[in-house]
Amino acid sequence: MTCVDDQIALLERMMLSRECDRRSGLMLRQGEAWFTIGSSGHEALAALGLVLEPQDFVFPHYRDRALVMARGMSVEDVARDLMGKAESHSAGRSMTSHFSHRPGNVVSIASPTASQCLPAAGVAWASVRRGDQAVVVCSLGEASSRQGEFFEALAFALQNSLPVVFLIADNGYGISTSTKGMSPRDLGMVPSDRLVIVDGADPDAVLEAGQAAVSLARSGGGPSVLWCELDRLEPHSSSDDHRLYRPADELAGMSDPISVYGQRLVSAGHITEEWISATRQRFADEVEQVFRRVALEPVADPKLVGEHLFGSPVSVADQPPVGGTIVAAVNRALSSALADDVIVFGEDVEDPKGGVFGFTKGLGTDQVVNSPLAEATIVGVAVGLAMAGMRPVVELQFVDFAGPAWSQISSQLTTLRWRTASDWQCPVVLYAPWGAYLPGGGIWHSQSNESLFTHLPGLQVVVPSTPEDAEVAFAQALAGLDPTLVLLPKHLMRRKQEPSGLPVPACGARVVRSGSDVTIVSWGNGIELALSAASMLDEVSVEVIDLRWLVPWDRATVAASLRRTGRLVVVQEDGRTSSFGASLLSELVSADDEFYSLLAPPRLVSRDDVHVPFHPELERAVLPCADDVVTAVRSVLS
Repeated sequence: MTCVDDQIALLERMMLSRECDRRSGLMLRQGEAWFTIGSSGHEALAALGLVLEPQDFVFPHYRDRALVMARGMSVEDVARDLMGKAESHSAGRSMTSHFSHRPGNVVSIASPTASQCLPAAGVAWASVRRGDQAVVVCSLGEASSRQGEFFEALAFALQNSLPVVFLIADNGYGISTSTKGMSPRDLGMVPSDRLVIVDGADPDAVLEAGQAAVSLARSGGGPSVLWCELDRLEPHSSSDDHRLYRPADELAGMSDPISVYGQRLVSAGHITEEWISATRQRFADEVEQVFRRVALEPVADPKLVGEHLFGSPVSVADQPPVGGTIVAAVNRALSSALADDVIVFGEDVEDPKGGVFGFTKGLGTDQVVNSPLAEATIVGVAVGLAMAGMRPVVELQFVDFAGPAWSQISSQLTTLRWRTASDWQCPVVLYAPWGAYLPGGGIWHSQSNESLFTHLPGLQVVVPSTPEDAEVAFAQALAGLDPTLVLLPKHLMRRKQEPSGLPVPACGARVVRSGSDVTIVSWGNGIELALSAASMLDEVSVEVIDLRWLVPWDRATVAASLRRTGRLVVVQEDGRTSSFGASLLSELVSADDEFYSLLAPPRLVSRDDVHVPFHPELERAVLPCADDVVTAVRSVLS
């Protein structure tokens, strides 16, 4: 049990959070805010703040205002979050109540529910590997606990005895849908030896359960699930009216944790009713003054909204040319990267297998760790490792299997820096075998879906076609502090190649063949097609550019070549519609200098919008070939 002073301070924090709720509603009605999400009824969870230490992390739920204030968020911070001000934690980029507070290790919320669970497990794993005794609280609602990522995170935490406390706020509703009978607890899906049912409206009960769970986690006993039963006293949000779907008697019978706890302290003689009234008025006055002052603060400059997608540019020195295979080059790059804070994580990456393609074979260290067969876990845990300051390098066995990880890639990995104005960073390196031209792959082992990833702001994408480009791509990715996806062409991975004989730049495109009549731009497997076509066109002077980096792409090199040759062919193996190649053409020809340099309409050589089939003859029928490139070149010359 906590001391009286702590109990009174906890009640004050709960009351202050409630007043921020009330004032937020008033600011909305006054036109100073656009949307609110209340925390009323969830305030008792702030009791966990009394048992956490400075090194601990909180992955909050959007109703955890009282808890995040216990971790250091001020009334000013709450007001700026509500009104999206320039000095808010997101500089006005994240929705209100998507809390973040870097000094208190309160990790920024992403809207997709339960998407914080796997990164929370990653931070906890980093704590175990470093031995820094940090505990992670991962908070979510009971409706969100039906998401698969909650179960993946719980499984990973159990597998590795991670110091995670899953804090489930069960208010009985997922917006308007009653969760009775459908929650994992009701269905018996949470391990009984890890499940603790808590009166979530009672701060003392929350504190007692929290002390036990945090102590267990910090001592190496693994995760707990605190299932906190409480009431949501207000509608889901300012866009909702719970009177439309909740019975009147249910609304009348809700328990207010502040009233109950206040009366308990009055009955114990620790405070008086007059103290409660005076404190409520004091907070009303203070919060009103702060909110009104913050309302006059500026919003972020719209001209700066593109900042924080990436950190400051970093470029490694040119690398010496190397030959051999791409597989060997990746292996060398990973071997040299295994410093103390680097961990390689993926399916089958440990010896003796060393990955299905052998990228990690022979690395033989505890920093190369097998993952479960779960792509969301691979990427989500890597996000958490990066949040904790480590440098994860993760292998997706095939890029075709990125689908299960898509929420983590699109919601967490690529948005974290931008949505926190660089307070948080996510330097994850992902690599994956990519592309076709390796018969027998079929639909789910032959995709070249780079356009899915280049569409995500905040993600660097590189497709090396040579061993030396692969090695320098990893060096460049590991030198920076931003997420990078390295796509490795399966068709070229085991082919022995001679070194280029020239220093290999880390960034930008490479002119692999000079010419003056036509420019061919490609990447990955397309470079082989482009060079084959150029050798078949003896009478034509063909310039071939290996783009290498798709994000950021080297527009200057391509534009300079186009202005010189006046003719452009882009070669890709991806499908045509909404592809990166189509986007490249559009961006180039929309500029006057390049458009008026054209002597003929540009051409895109691409796979039609059809899946890659299994049988080799069918695969050849749908993929671009060198003859297609030759035809395109002749068409721009005619």
